Amino acid sequence: MPEGPEIRRAADKIAAVLEDQVIEQVCFGLPDLTQYDEQLSGQRVTWLETRGKALLTHFDHGLSIYSHNQLYGRWYVVKRGKEPATRRSLRLALHTQSHSALLYSASDIAVLDSDGLAQHPFLARIGPDILNPTLHWRDVAKILSSPSFVRRGVGAFYLDQSFLAGIGNYLRSEILFEAGVNPRKKPGELSTKQLNDLARATLSISQRAYKTGGITNSEANVKALKKQGLKRRDYRHWVFGRDNQNCHRCGEIIIKEPIASRRLYWCPLCQY
Repeated sequence: MPEGPEIRRAADKIAAVLEDQVIEQVCFGLPDLTQYDEQLSGQRVTWLETRGKALLTHFDHGLSIYSHNQLYGRWYVVKRGKEPATRRSLRLALHTQSHSALLYSASDIAVLDSDGLAQHPFLARIGPDILNPTLHWRDVAKILSSPSFVRRGVGAFYLDQSFLAGIGNYLRSEILFEAGVNPRKKPGELSTKQLNDLARATLSISQRAYKTGGITNSEANVKALKKQGLKRRDYRHWVFGRDNQNCHRCGEIIIKEPIASRRLYWCPLCQY
């Protein structure tokens, strides 16, 4: 499933062709939503917003399109009249005079007004967006220390979208490694320095993944590994997807184990 950085990068591409543009034609591929085709056609998109793994397309007359890619949803941005080579089912098409933004395979789509956005079950329960520019590491440290999370294992609740929206499986493993935190530790068991390091890593790894297109390894380490002839899949992450391989930092063997029903990768020497 795409995580926060991938959703934000997709939103950037969509925003480049839709923001401040009149949508000449809107076509929904889900029967329950076709009633909005005419209502949204001819309206102007004011801005696009991501909230975790959800994308909100806001129109100037007060309605917004909510979409969640789930496991298989994918956006394409093409010149109008062009169609991507895919066998996926088209769920939403937004056509400007010159371009089209096309959403395939997703089924979690809704048209909402401001009250609907406030009451939407997913949006109402999620925490702050991991890439929100106003989110400071001190805010993250405060959430980690809150009664909702201070006594829970970090490896489990880092996938809980009520903690921070947009963190998925690869970000979880990479954040905990960067911070040097054992995935079974609870925030209440960490020193102040460890807690602050975890809060900082939560933001820095997420922002790095957004800026680099999913690379969470350090720039210096990526350069060194590239010089060794390694391919992207081998230098992209510190630990994620690297079970039974040597840790890039200490050489210890990376462990893979299920935590919160999802695979988590970590180094038993670097993360204590």
